[in-house]
Amino acid sequence: MIRCPWAESSQLYRDYHDFEWGEPLRGPDAMFERVCLEAFQSGLSWITILRKRPAFRAAFAEFSIDRVSAFGEADVARLLADQGIVRNRAKIEAAIANARAAKALDRGLDELIWSFAPPRRPRPRTIADVPATSPESIALAKELKRRGFRFVGPTTAYALMQATGMVDDHLADCWVGSDPHNTARAITFRTQVSVHNGDREE
Repeated sequence: MIRCPWAESSQLYRDYHDFEWGEPLRGPDAMFERVCLEAFQSGLSWITILRKRPAFRAAFAEFSIDRVSAFGEADVARLLADQGIVRNRAKIEAAIANARAAKALDRGLDELIWSFAPPRRPRPRTIADVPATSPESIALAKELKRRGFRFVGPTTAYALMQATGMVDDHLADCWVGSDPHNTARAITFRTQVSVHNGDREE
């Protein structure tokens, strides 16, 4: 089976690519998890986040917006001591701040993020054709920051769009998710994440 080239380096990547990446994601807590994991990935390889994802879920109360928004200094100290996750104070504090920002929204976090989804377009033919940002991701990042979110730059926002099915950046010859008759339905995943192998700017 032909896959996007970035997915071929490990079985973990292949499974993620085949069953999660690019599937439409709904649900506020599920989307909150994606926002948090994208932020933690900044400057790291995505495989690091995939390997640590079970520990992240345990440490962050399954990414419940209500529960994480109530985290305090004792939780920050606990998370900084947790070797199973990425122990970066700024990113940990951003996750808590983002939970509080999500809880303060007048609609679900997933609804807000999906409101920036662009029109459907043809799949890219090569990796070189995949952008790092888009006008929609720039606008989404600006809106999230306006509402108090952190670590949500345009590149991170675009990776979030890719991971959650808002854009389809599987390559044209990739076997996954081809839907020429536009009959796909949204699926809710607890484990939806994003894309690029290697480092990435915030």
